[in-house]
Amino acid sequence: MSASEPSRTVLVARIGVAQLIGYGGTYYLPAILAAPIGRDLGLSPNWTFAGLSLALVVSSFIGPSVGRYVDRGGGRRALVASNFAFATGLAILGVANGLAMTIAAWLFIGLGCGLGYYETAFAALTRLYGVSARRLISGVTLIAGFTSTVSWPLMAWLETHAGWRGTCFFWVAANLLIALPLNLTLPAPGAVAEPDVASGARNDRSPALDAGSERRAMTAIALMFTATAIVSSGLSAIMPNLLAHFGVSHTTAILASALIGPAQVVGRLAEMGWLTRYHPLVSARLATMFLPIGTGAFVLGGAAFAIPFTMLYGLGNGILTIARGSLPLAIFGPAGYGRRVGLLSAPSRMAAAAAPVAVGMLFDASPTTGLFAMVACNLIGFAALFIISTRARD
Repeated sequence: MSASEPSRTVLVARIGVAQLIGYGGTYYLPAILAAPIGRDLGLSPNWTFAGLSLALVVSSFIGPSVGRYVDRGGGRRALVASNFAFATGLAILGVANGLAMTIAAWLFIGLGCGLGYYETAFAALTRLYGVSARRLISGVTLIAGFTSTVSWPLMAWLETHAGWRGTCFFWVAANLLIALPLNLTLPAPGAVAEPDVASGARNDRSPALDAGSERRAMTAIALMFTATAIVSSGLSAIMPNLLAHFGVSHTTAILASALIGPAQVVGRLAEMGWLTRYHPLVSARLATMFLPIGTGAFVLGGAAFAIPFTMLYGLGNGILTIARGSLPLAIFGPAGYGRRVGLLSAPSRMAAAAAPVAVGMLFDASPTTGLFAMVACNLIGFAALFIISTRARD
């Protein structure tokens, strides 16, 4: 490590906080501000949620190009650009007077999502540290795992005291005055004493996959990412109502839903500790099974198992967030990592954009069918991971 390079722990903390701000002011914004925005602009709150869906679609289209750019050493510039894009979109949203400006705001926010969400941070860290970035990726997601815990109460307080427009401008300031300087501390490529991953050298001492094996692995991972993104995005939007459909009291439903966040953090801690001794395929397979196990206990045991159900869901979700970065790294190595992650994230972001509406409609028609459809998605992800062998890069 050079004298000017921050320690890895400090770097993880900085990038983790920047990610918390990036997600907090965008992905988690509609849950608190959709209703007041709708009242003020004379729009349905659904338009704000549709705006987030639009942003995710935009990000899915630019993700592969951003990944290739990061592979060429542009990670810090992409993350910095995301803060400007977020700030621009949030400023437009803060002064919006109708639907047209609201759509324009979410288009800019979508640009920021594509430039600065997890996948870009993961690729930037991998560009610097090669396969040893797995622990750094886990650390970043551990810190950013507190986003809902921090951002939702904060936005609720800000909306009460400064209105939703003031809340938007708070996030503008947070991006420009906090996240931007933090992202600027990411070392430039070449500042870190690591093997040359950009040229294709591999520091994991593993042979490259042949073309056929790589295509199969890419397809399998993309399928798992997409299937589990449907579950994560869909269930998160309706969990309290889902529990109520199955006879859980309002108080218990809120408590059980609130425990998802802490359970995700526990899952990420497990991935950083005990699970690091195993191939990421093993932890990903384990994570996809938590929801089916929890659902079985909940359906058979009734409302008494609501909390174990949501905590098992949260545990799996927390581990799968890390798998989005660590699994492609373990299977394919660091060379071309950004491009691959960009390609893999595109269908899952599209699925995440559509999932809240689609899953909500499914649950409205039949809560039991909807719940088992989510279990089926996780089982599809679980099965897809068996197309890949842990021996592929051991």
